[in-house]
Amino acid sequence: MSKPSRNWRIFVIHHSHTDIGYTERQERIEQYHVDFIRQAVNISKEIRSGKRDEWKGFKWTCETFWAVEQFLREASSEEQRDFAEAVRQGDIELSGTYLNMTELADEDLLRSIHSKAAEYGRSIGCPVDSAMTADINGYSWGYAKSLLDAGIQHLFSCIHTHHGMFALGRKQIPFWWETPGGERLLVWNGEHYMFGNELGICPDGVGSYMIRDEFHTPAIVDNREEIMKTRIERYLSKLEEEGYPYDFVPVMISGLATDNGSPNGEIAHAIRTWNELHGDKIHVEMATLSRFFSHLKKQDVEIPVYRGDWPDWWSDGVGSTPMHTQIFKDAQRTLRKIKSLDPRQQIISRQELQDIEQQLVMYAEHTWGFHASVHSPWHWNVQMLEVRKLAYAANASRLAHGALDKVQNALGGSLLHPGRAFRYRVVNTERQASRQLADFEWDGFENERFKDGMEVVDESTGQVVPHQSGVQCATIEVDLQPGEQKQYFIRPAKISKAKTTSNIKLVGADTVYDIEDMYPSAEAKETCVISQHAAESPYVKISWNEEGIVSWMIKETGEDLIRKDRKHGAFTPVYEVTPMDVSGSMYAVRSAMGRNRKGLNVQRSAGRLAKAKVISNGPLFGVVELQFETRGMSCYSVFLKLYATSCRVDVSVRFHKDSVWEPENVYISLPFTSGIPHDETLWLDKAGAPIRPWVDQLPGTLLDYYCIQEGLAFVGENRALTIATPDTPLVQLGSLEYGKRLLHTQQNEKTERDLYVWAMSNYWETNFKATLGGFYEFRYSIEWSGDVRTAEQAIGQCRALSSGFTVWRIQA
Repeated sequence: MSKPSRNWRIFVIHHSHTDIGYTERQERIEQYHVDFIRQAVNISKEIRSGKRDEWKGFKWTCETFWAVEQFLREASSEEQRDFAEAVRQGDIELSGTYLNMTELADEDLLRSIHSKAAEYGRSIGCPVDSAMTADINGYSWGYAKSLLDAGIQHLFSCIHTHHGMFALGRKQIPFWWETPGGERLLVWNGEHYMFGNELGICPDGVGSYMIRDEFHTPAIVDNREEIMKTRIERYLSKLEEEGYPYDFVPVMISGLATDNGSPNGEIAHAIRTWNELHGDKIHVEMATLSRFFSHLKKQDVEIPVYRGDWPDWWSDGVGSTPMHTQIFKDAQRTLRKIKSLDPRQQIISRQELQDIEQQLVMYAEHTWGFHASVHSPWHWNVQMLEVRKLAYAANASRLAHGALDKVQNALGGSLLHPGRAFRYRVVNTERQASRQLADFEWDGFENERFKDGMEVVDESTGQVVPHQSGVQCATIEVDLQPGEQKQYFIRPAKISKAKTTSNIKLVGADTVYDIEDMYPSAEAKETCVISQHAAESPYVKISWNEEGIVSWMIKETGEDLIRKDRKHGAFTPVYEVTPMDVSGSMYAVRSAMGRNRKGLNVQRSAGRLAKAKVISNGPLFGVVELQFETRGMSCYSVFLKLYATSCRVDVSVRFHKDSVWEPENVYISLPFTSGIPHDETLWLDKAGAPIRPWVDQLPGTLLDYYCIQEGLAFVGENRALTIATPDTPLVQLGSLEYGKRLLHTQQNEKTERDLYVWAMSNYWETNFKATLGGFYEFRYSIEWSGDVRTAEQAIGQCRALSSGFTVWRIQA
């Protein structure tokens, strides 16, 4: 390859990639990063004192503000002053990001964590205008706005293409990322976060990951200068050959050949030596993010503008710990309820809220386990770090629910005591009006109070409202505006339990209901009719066969909400396993999967419906259980809860997953439509903005799956179908078949797009949880309406359905 023809400048940005729990215990990683900042401060002081002139030009970028936060908490007053001075002098720079996050974090959490670096920067007289991320391959669309709202103007994205890919079809280019509101964030779509090490710029820290050539690079080599000269010249020549428009390029570098690596003053020395020999043609400069972006903005090259979501390939790790992800999502919703019930923080302090947020952040951070999790799942560090990672979700749940208890108690809540009143408050904490069921619960020893029956009374009107009795529970339907609340009480009442047989209902003495009635039943007008082949409310008739649910017919119009071209029935499980080759290993079978998340020899099977069983029926709802036989699970049941007074069905999927070490995936089929497929648009709830998948995306981004917040919706001119997904954040749209993957702009109108929940996966070869075995319940709510006409309304309803009304027992 010929030598580069331009005079080049290489900006070297020195940082430590923050992976909390990948290379060491979480608290050990924290100690490392605190000490890294101490090392960087000392390097700065030694240079300025004249002790280490050979290190002049050294710059250090704090990749995450989390590390700075830990340092400031432990540092002495003198160390804090020295750090602030090094930042003001430009030797150390703050990044506006807090940690490298998955897309689990919602808009509120992103806004909170992105304000931290900016607030500290202002406090020391050094505004933060730039941010960087490493390892992750994308962000929800609202991520850009949360940075801009914090005063961050630039984002440097260090893409990692292991089971992922960079956006826009090429790396090392800038673009303006336009938010839904039209603001713009300047982004550099960069190389791998240790590419500078591969170019040989770090003494004793050389690597070969993206560059695979003739050189042997065991980190410490005796021909580093040769490697550096050869690789830099080849790389710059390649950029020229590919039409790269600039005469400068940035590269990130670590002080050691590892994640969580320390600062290294010898990088500055190596650069000085290079410049003495080659600096007239290729000048290398250690730089901060701000210095690089300032140089970029001076160039006379037009920077393109792109709008849309940037789906992260690496958010799929959340599917390897599905139960704890479910607990995380519940805690995040609970935090939103707390903020709604106590908006002025008169009950819950800011510190208490921050404690909850911190646990949420640590779970949503992108590291999903120790690096040996899959090939050595019994390893002590694997077990220990896994438990600690999962504890973040558990702690967030404990703190959030404890805070909600505190708020409810302060707002008249009733704790346990003799003679406790059966009085309840119901509050809509969401920003959208909603009609939902509310459960009024009591303890088992109180059942005798209602042995003859009960009545539920609306306190404001004194009117008895319809209810449906359950086990230690009475359910009513409540209609509430945003922020509205109502109060009810329960009183004993004598209710007739007289019942007789029907002369027209075609159910036999065996109680099996498998023939359609010839005459309409009077009770069908008031409640649900459930048989062996269908369940029917006044609004919908759901039918099934061995394939599962095959029809979801709106009774008013006769339209079916299940697609005619479905591949599987609604909520039918689809199980995949990739067998290990006889000569292979658990690591090898996974490492060759690339972006398919499965092998060429994947074995796929769908569950088959084996039995339907009536669970309950009453004036407000009826429940039927559909039992499936499926590979990979000892049991799998779908519970359908049909509402008798509204166009809604709640679904609960319960199963026992076998423990399997081979790479596997579990999908749940959602072959829905609004009923008017030629006039509908699919919208997903992403942090900060609803998006149209395959439309509102950056070119070259992921099409196969998305990490969503609370649900999705099909919105048309005359009807919307909303699907709330409170427990399972990953949805699959790309083909399940192994094959060539498509990126946004590569699809066309004929490209198949099938909707599934991607409920769980353990395919990764390093740090996913190796086994998915255990008991699970995932919930969904399906609602259709002719009154919902916009994406904002539909997604707002998803959030309301996922959250549910907040109900608690109050004092007399």
